[in-house]
Amino acid sequence: MYAHDVSGGQWHTLPPPDQIDVATTALRMLAEPTRMRILWLLSGSEHDVASLAEAVLVARPVVSQHLAKLKLAGLVSVRRDGRRSLYSARGGHVRRLLAEALNAAEHHVLGLPDHD
Repeated sequence: MYAHDVSGGQWHTLPPPDQIDVATTALRMLAEPTRMRILWLLSGSEHDVASLAEAVLVARPVVSQHLAKLKLAGLVSVRRDGRRSLYSARGGHVRRLLAEALNAAEHHVLGLPDHD
């Protein structure tokens, strides 16, 4: 079941417990502002720890800890480039989840009407 495929009747049937658990973990990871900023940057392009730390104005060890949590939650992937590790958002679902959360926040902050 995909969010974009959900029709009115499907909202009456709960998703499987393991799916709820994974979704809850993903949302919990996004509930921290620094992780959300990091994931936003990783949605646009690959970054290493140093460039992320500079961009989000947080110390490298803190960024590394956030990346480890995001990776465990399945929200980011990592690839090696020589001695560097390059991180990126893990696919379109993650990017759309982040975009939807921020779009909903924008509507709330600006007092815009909700979409159906």
